[in-house]
Amino acid sequence: MAKAIEVTDANFDEIINTEKPVLIDFWAEWCGPCKMIGPVVEELAGEYEGKAVVGKLDVDSNPEVSMKYGIRSIPTLLVFKDGQLVDKQVGAVGKRVLADKLDAQFAS
Repeated sequence: MAKAIEVTDANFDEIINTEKPVLIDFWAEWCGPCKMIGPVVEELAGEYEGKAVVGKLDVDSNPEVSMKYGIRSIPTLLVFKDGQLVDKQVGAVGKRVLADKLDAQFAS
């Protein structure tokens, strides 16, 4: 089962510049809602293996990307298509909401 990729300031651009849709979970160790949504993100990584890229970015360790995208509250999940930000979800939500956001990128 695939796991979410660890995304950092250093590898961020490389990860989002792909033909596949990309979901990035901006989180921190001390964030309660982040811990709730973490397992959901890992499940999606497994279910979308080969079809989409699912990653997690620790905002405390990677301030550059977090600032660039104006991440003020976490968890924030960003969806990219062809390197462009196409969708955003702030706060913990159910798996279906995130799956729908990824699925919408296959249609466009």
